[in-house]
Amino acid sequence: MQQSTSGLVRRTKFAKPRCLIVGCGDVGMRLLPHLVDRFRVFAVTSQGASSERFAQLREAGAVPVFADLDQAITVKRLAGLANFIVHLAPPRSDGENDVRTQHLAAILPEKAHLVYISTTGVYGDCGGSQFDETKSLNPNNARAKRRVSAEGILRAWAKRSGGQLSILRVPGIYAEDRLPIERLRKATPALIEADDVFTNHIHAEDLACLIKLAMFRARPNRVYHAVDDSDLKMADYFDQVADHFHLPRAPRLPRVELEKQVSLMLLSFMSESRRLLNQRIKVELGARLLFPTVGEALKQIPT
Repeated sequence: MQQSTSGLVRRTKFAKPRCLIVGCGDVGMRLLPHLVDRFRVFAVTSQGASSERFAQLREAGAVPVFADLDQAITVKRLAGLANFIVHLAPPRSDGENDVRTQHLAAILPEKAHLVYISTTGVYGDCGGSQFDETKSLNPNNARAKRRVSAEGILRAWAKRSGGQLSILRVPGIYAEDRLPIERLRKATPALIEADDVFTNHIHAEDLACLIKLAMFRARPNRVYHAVDDSDLKMADYFDQVADHFHLPRAPRLPRVELEKQVSLMLLSFMSESRRLLNQRIKVELGARLLFPTVGEALKQIPT
């Protein structure tokens, strides 16, 4: 507010701060309701200006912006748009370096706040052990190495620019419309108990809430495990979903037999076992999960 020459207080209208969401898919759309009252939100899409996607983003309260992260020349149009950035875009599916994040980092403003959505796959196979965010990285495949590449690129940006970086390492994301129903109907096999791996989970709505909290409460240049309280092996997760929807449980096979029946991509997920601790999101971000376990979430889904 400002004081006029007559001594009366005159209200000054301040513009909303700007936020840029890069890769506004399912989680980004869930994030928008948390932000549009507080920010002018720009949402990046690689689809054409006349597409239905633009209309969806506008309806959700965002300003759609076209940019192809694979093309540095189109990424330049994002320069200076916002000082709060949420980077949800995945890397390309080839190579071990994240070229998309390289292009984005080149136009990021100094002293910006950036939340990057990485993956728990950066730890590789941990033999089912429990650990916190201080554990060393050990990516086992090119997909995870690309995420490590992205984290390194953004750490370098934060160091040279004075930016504040928050990295959320995210496991399997699920929601009512993101459950392995089709897999169960196809009777895709799972591993027997002796060969099975521990997996981690987060509900898509909880992930959106964690991103919002990280934007305002995260410590500078900090990593957070965006995982719930579930302590499940992969086949047990499938069993919980099958039982809730009254579907047959997945058949279980020894690893040597299962390797002959599933894709290499699926096999890679079934070859890494880890249990991530999540105290940091609770203590530092003050997170109160809407769906603390898969079981609690399933109870709220009608059958």
